[in-house]
Amino acid sequence: MSRSALATVGNVVGFQAVWIAAVAGAARGWWWAGPLALAVFAVAQLAASTQRSSDVRLLLISVPLGLLIDSVWVQMDWITFSAPLPTTQLAPVWIVAMWMGFALTLNHSLASLQSRKWLGAALGLVGGPLAYYAAANAWGAAEIRAGWTPYLALALAWAVVTPMLLRAAQALAKPSSANQLRQA
Repeated sequence: MSRSALATVGNVVGFQAVWIAAVAGAARGWWWAGPLALAVFAVAQLAASTQRSSDVRLLLISVPLGLLIDSVWVQMDWITFSAPLPTTQLAPVWIVAMWMGFALTLNHSLASLQSRKWLGAALGLVGGPLAYYAAANAWGAAEIRAGWTPYLALALAWAVVTPMLLRAAQALAKPSSANQLRQA
């Protein structure tokens, strides 16, 4: 297996470890499990990354974005999260950790989607609500109000957010004009 293939597999495994730690931990009331797994993943990923600056910026973008989007579901009473630290009125810290873990895939295991944003939208449309469904129904980390409305909203949000984040990753990976002038 090539070095880049190993890096891609490591990125996928790292993100899945964050997802499982966050969801399984939250189901047990361990709000800290997801952030701890994220810290390990982020340190390893950033140490190995050739796009460290872009990755850090994507992490910083994902925090308010994830907090805002998942807090909307809480405020609309569509989702109730387990281990709701810091408050039951906002998205919990473990969900924000999952958003940050997802951000660390955009330049790595999901990098090929940067030029195929329509595929990213399809991934978000299907994968977003499935991830929430699994977190709620298989793991018990959340409760999602009955009916199709919350899942439709999740699908639409992720169909928009995924290509938006892919576009941000693509833009952040490009050297700025100032950097290009300095390198010339």
